[in-house]
Amino acid sequence: MNFLSRRSLLAISAVTDIALYARPMPVSAKALAARHNLPRRHLEPVLQALVHHSVLKGVRGPRGGYELARERRRITAADIVRITMTAEADDTPSPLPESRLAQLVVGPLVERGIAAFLAELDSVTVEDLCTRAQAAGATEDLPAADFTI
Repeated sequence: MNFLSRRSLLAISAVTDIALYARPMPVSAKALAARHNLPRRHLEPVLQALVHHSVLKGVRGPRGGYELARERRRITAADIVRITMTAEADDTPSPLPESRLAQLVVGPLVERGIAAFLAELDSVTVEDLCTRAQAAGATEDLPAADFTI
């Protein structure tokens, strides 16, 4: 069972991909979409939300794309999930149950579960994800390392 939305999984994958491949040039949405076998139209809203919240930086121009706005060790998976949860909440939300049971029992239980889940994700940085990706061989032809931001 997956507790993260597709948008959250996409956002974490995109930020990790950009952290790995944005050297020496930004990662284009086209290249990112190709590596993840997705249409660009699914990526752009997610990437723009991450730019708006200063996780990514958009670079304009013919060689533009996206790069990290902060050091990868300063971005947690929970930061990314919180941003996507906020962006999803801005979309047309589903109606919530309005009952005492939902308000007094189910709501607090779900809030505690979400808090524990996000606390666990707070312990995982983009740096950790990059290290795991490289150790697992999940990267393709990485450019030479350049750790300047």
